[in-house]
Amino acid sequence: MAIDRRHCLAGLGSAAQLGAGGAPAGLTLGTDPFFLSAARGTDGRFRLVTLDANGRRAEAAALPARGHSAAISPDRRAAVVFARRPGTFALVTDMPGGDPIRQINAPSGRHFYGHGVFSADGTLLYATENDFEAARGVIGVYDVQDGYTRLGELPSHGVGPHDIGLSADGKMLIVANGGIETHPDAPRVKLNLDSMRPSLAFIRRSDGSLIEKQVLADDLHQLSIRHLACGTEGRIA
Repeated sequence: MAIDRRHCLAGLGSAAQLGAGGAPAGLTLGTDPFFLSAARGTDGRFRLVTLDANGRRAEAAALPARGHSAAISPDRRAAVVFARRPGTFALVTDMPGGDPIRQINAPSGRHFYGHGVFSADGTLLYATENDFEAARGVIGVYDVQDGYTRLGELPSHGVGPHDIGLSADGKMLIVANGGIETHPDAPRVKLNLDSMRPSLAFIRRSDGSLIEKQVLADDLHQLSIRHLACGTEGRIA
């Protein structure tokens, strides 16, 4: 399915409605909502910052390098913050304190893209990764109960997978393939602007097979699909 300019603008309108009237872009621990953000302090050091509902900083966990985003376990007891591309670390922290529990390192030939998501039962963690020598996106699969051991990977069915979400029924991974080819030897260089093809991929979680892929119209092929909001009723923004 190709998304043309009209559908793109309509989607932006839907996203605005979801942001204004949907669930807050934060998390609840007990009765107290909190928010997470990767940041750099005035001292130049990188941290995962926990904010309360009023925006006051509650905790700040040190990161080994620049972070991007965090995945939250279903029980809200752990957060995994991922390195900014082309970083290779993911730091598991407890919540809401933010104390480091363990560090996950991407395997050789892979780096993280900054996002991940837990399975609905919290036993698996899925992370967007780059197989940079083959210029293809993959989804790393990690066993939470075995200390976040990497079990293997699924195809992202695109290039440059960035954000990833879980469908409301827990059966699908929803992946924003940004479409931009990069390589850690030239980390901020975009290598395929003429041929980039961003996509929104719906992937069967059990075996990695592609259920559906939506792409932008040809005249919008350089608009990189990067971030997602997945509603509880199945709406994807």
